[in-house]
Amino acid sequence: MIDTEAMPFLADVPRVQAQMRPEDTAFWFEGETTTYRELDTYSSQVANGLIALGLEPDDRVGYLAKNTSQYYEMLYGAAKARTVMTAVNTRLAAPEVKFILSDAAAKVLFVGQDFYDMAEEIRAELPDLVQIIAVDGGHPEWPDYREWRDSQSASLPGLTPKPEDDVIQLYTSGTTGLPKGVQLTNANYRSLFEQAAMLEWSTYGVGEGVMNAMPLFHVAGVNIGLLAAIQGARTVVLREIDPQAILSLIEDQEIMHAFWVPAVILMLTQQPNVRDIDWSKLKQIFYGASPIAESLLLEAKEIMGARFTQLYGLTETVGAATFLPPEAHDPSWGKLRSCGVPYPGAVIRCVDETGTPVPTGEVGEIIVKASFVMKGYWNRPDATEEAIRDGFFHTGDAGYFDEDGFLYIHDRVKDMIVSGGENVYPAEVENAIFSHPAVADVAVIGVPDEKWGEAVKAIVVPKPGETPTPESVIAWAKERIAAYKCPKSVDIIEALPRNPSGKILRKDLREPYWKDMDRRVG
Repeated sequence: MIDTEAMPFLADVPRVQAQMRPEDTAFWFEGETTTYRELDTYSSQVANGLIALGLEPDDRVGYLAKNTSQYYEMLYGAAKARTVMTAVNTRLAAPEVKFILSDAAAKVLFVGQDFYDMAEEIRAELPDLVQIIAVDGGHPEWPDYREWRDSQSASLPGLTPKPEDDVIQLYTSGTTGLPKGVQLTNANYRSLFEQAAMLEWSTYGVGEGVMNAMPLFHVAGVNIGLLAAIQGARTVVLREIDPQAILSLIEDQEIMHAFWVPAVILMLTQQPNVRDIDWSKLKQIFYGASPIAESLLLEAKEIMGARFTQLYGLTETVGAATFLPPEAHDPSWGKLRSCGVPYPGAVIRCVDETGTPVPTGEVGEIIVKASFVMKGYWNRPDATEEAIRDGFFHTGDAGYFDEDGFLYIHDRVKDMIVSGGENVYPAEVENAIFSHPAVADVAVIGVPDEKWGEAVKAIVVPKPGETPTPESVIAWAKERIAAYKCPKSVDIIEALPRNPSGKILRKDLREPYWKDMDRRVG
């Protein structure tokens, strides 16, 4: 049960659950459990520690580490201190991480041991940073997280949260190559929880096992643990995606609810022992972030036997917009290519260039109006004004509604590529490749990929007399941007197609690869 009256703010969740079920397990992580009483105590200690370091309401707190259950102590602690948790994509290169932490003006950074070297490399270029805390300990200069936490007072900080307080700031790539900080507030999350309370498939029982395998720098990864905690469920956190670990934990931890992106579902179905697993406890599987092949969906349903729900949303909408309920996964409904129907409290339209709704069956840009739409982009008023117009968030996705009110995503208005659930913007990749000494021009597109939905492809025009190889272009990019953004393949052509104003005609470049596909996204 979700009680937003008792828990109107994120900071309330550990306190209320500690009163109701103090010795119940809130989190399981690599054999270690955290009770709701401990979660409340630890989060208060984190809050007091942040305040002791001089943080004030609305200051940003960085998190650069793989998944741990301790992230939620930090998140709730940041909320109790009225500060804002900013988890950074662990797949980014050092310059990208530095930009995000600088843009957020993060005052404290919790960093995992896998990223100690990176944090040391960029530390001198982060003047706002007052303290780095070593999540896994063992650093000669930075305090060990547990020791730091346990040295703080466990009393409530005494700050009163407000609905408009930012609580989480996640970064989404921008079409200019500069990531934008999405401001998600207490009010946004209360709205999400109220929506979830209306829907049968988003209900978890007290103590039921919920798998949290998706990265915590993604809104879906964060939401899994938050929805579980507010209902008194038991969240099983995985450090990273490991198909065999997932299969083992399904049985050992009696997982009843799990969110996996289609790429992970594919990995699981390809494991040689997947049919030897006891799936009987698993009730529900949620999937999203990229579309799923019908054949894979039907195979996964047959193997796992659970009820499937597709979720469509964006970071800017707290991951919410539409859902395809379990019953609509019956092939006889003919809705398997749809991303579902709007949440009860959302108004979703498909509109033309003037903002006028298009007729049923016609493609237009998908726009969303709901109380869970973000406050805005951090320090980007122009981008916020462009994205939110007349109360509607413009997703940049193109789609259409059928006569039954089910939404279908057709293509993207923007040029974003979604590969394995990760967003990649062509301009960022192109900027990295342009400086290659043998490259005169470049365009980046997404092409179909069975495993990842889409794969990044670079189409390169060589400089006169030069012959860049695909391998050299890919290697060049890997030195400058995160590996997942780099092209998986490179084509060499004589000239890029452009319109009279010089804009690259990406549609023409994409057409040969997508012409036989049902829709123009992965």
